[in-house]
Amino acid sequence: MTVRRVDQRGGLGALMLATPWLRRAALAALDVTSWGLALAVIVGVRLDFSITDVQWASIVRYGLTAGALMVGLGYATKFYRGRFLVGSFDEALGLALHIGTVAVLALLAAPLLYPGLPRSIPVLVPPMALLISAAGRYVFRVLRERTEGSPGSGPGVVVRNAIIYGAGDAGRQVARLVRNDPDLSFRVVGYVDDNQAKRYLRIQGIPVLGTGHNLASVAAEYDAHAVILAVPGAGGALIGRVQEVADDADLELFLLPRVSELIGGRVAASDIRRVEISDVLGRHQVSTDLSAIAGYLSGKRVLITGAGGSIGAELARQVHHFGPSTLILLDRDESALHSVQLAIYGHGLLDSPDTVLADIREVDSLRKIFQAHQPEIVFHAAALKHLPMLERFPDEGWKTNVLGTLNLLRLSSEFEVDHFVNISTDKAADATSVLGATKRAAEQLTAWHAQQTGRPYISVRFGNVLGSRGSMLHTFNAQIAAGGPVTVTHPDVTRYFMTIPEACELVVQAGAVGREGEVMVLEMGEPVKILDVARRMIALSGGRGVEVVFTGLRSGEKLHETLFSEDEHARATGHPMIRSVSVPVLSPSDVIDLEIAARAGM
Repeated sequence: MTVRRVDQRGGLGALMLATPWLRRAALAALDVTSWGLALAVIVGVRLDFSITDVQWASIVRYGLTAGALMVGLGYATKFYRGRFLVGSFDEALGLALHIGTVAVLALLAAPLLYPGLPRSIPVLVPPMALLISAAGRYVFRVLRERTEGSPGSGPGVVVRNAIIYGAGDAGRQVARLVRNDPDLSFRVVGYVDDNQAKRYLRIQGIPVLGTGHNLASVAAEYDAHAVILAVPGAGGALIGRVQEVADDADLELFLLPRVSELIGGRVAASDIRRVEISDVLGRHQVSTDLSAIAGYLSGKRVLITGAGGSIGAELARQVHHFGPSTLILLDRDESALHSVQLAIYGHGLLDSPDTVLADIREVDSLRKIFQAHQPEIVFHAAALKHLPMLERFPDEGWKTNVLGTLNLLRLSSEFEVDHFVNISTDKAADATSVLGATKRAAEQLTAWHAQQTGRPYISVRFGNVLGSRGSMLHTFNAQIAAGGPVTVTHPDVTRYFMTIPEACELVVQAGAVGREGEVMVLEMGEPVKILDVARRMIALSGGRGVEVVFTGLRSGEKLHETLFSEDEHARATGHPMIRSVSVPVLSPSDVIDLEIAARAGM
């Protein structure tokens, strides 16, 4: 590994740390010198120095006048007092305006101060002075970027060579950050970019060395030990591909968050982080129609059930951004309510009427809540979701997932709720478990109430979300931290994955575009083998040698999940990542028949 230790700054860095008045005097001296050089060039080229003594005297007086005006005007307008960043485009415009003003004033003074001045001098000298001054500032800027912001400028910092994957705007921002932030202990040796047109491009002196296919060979040639994926819109497939190359080449992989997560679209040093498994599995290109969402959420009374859970809490956070008049957070877990209130509002006092402790199984308690708050929109995220537990205790799944949903639907109809969004699961498609059967019943009950009310009461169906409480990722992380083994049910088992923020963003969008009774199915990408996830997590954690053990499929568990039942036909919606299907309605009076099937362990 190439290592460099730097203990102090020198050269230009020391000059730039000099007192402000010295820097200002240097800029003023540069501009005065530029007028003098411009005069010499024009007199030599235009007049071949063949001028009379009277003309020489006028030229000298013109140069002194222009220099004095430049300094006086510059200090009067704070041009030399830190008004602009040296070498910036703003300063270039200011420089042009100042030289133009000086040129006009010097020309007006000609009849009085230097009547013998050749007519070509006041016309040709100012543009030449501007060119020389701008060139001096450009040189200063280049040297500043290449020296003062050198990586590892802090005492005793170990610097590693790094390659930036992506030579676009984000890549250029990353290169500047690496140069100017001593905490980022990288030295950028080059870019790789899949755009062949950038093959010979140099950006601020840093060359594009090849494409992503050349990453391993470029890293070996330039002794690089890290790669920064500077593509904020990168999907999981690209991240996974780069991760594989980086692993094979013994490179550390760093990346940026999604574009929507960048503040103002700008990259900060804190945005550059190591890759995580959720980046590989759950990065989807989610585009949101903000105007449609704001149209049905802003200024409305919104109730979220299961608000303390992983999905409910993220839904609450996203809905809060659209400015509802009231956001009612309902959960039966007081600690979970405390956490979500703290995350959204910055306090966990739990003393406001919009935090509600209740169980959706208790219809009388729910009625009081509906009477008090009169919700206009309901996001129903409360559910029991752990498949093995519900196989053992089907009655509990029935009471929460079916009867609890029915309670909410009845009250929503009674209190004329405008939108009802029921959070479902891919296990409801061709259900083989109690979890799937109860969530399927919830979808059908939602469709029945939509039919009766004529309102957009919909369900949203999606697969596994990464990082939810009790999820596979938490289990694997705990097992890896303990030294293994990591348990996987079957070597061929696959699942769909999406991150919680991405899923919730689409849930909110589905609520805007869904029509009554529809089941909105989120696009989850390609299913992923759980065994591959386990191996990748072991590699990312550095836990080499951790064993994977197969435990066998559990009761009611599928080898491969599906998003649609065999008899369902997906339809396109107004959003590229949301499709819809129709489900048979289930009347509340027929629920008793489904209860018998659920008790039989359907």
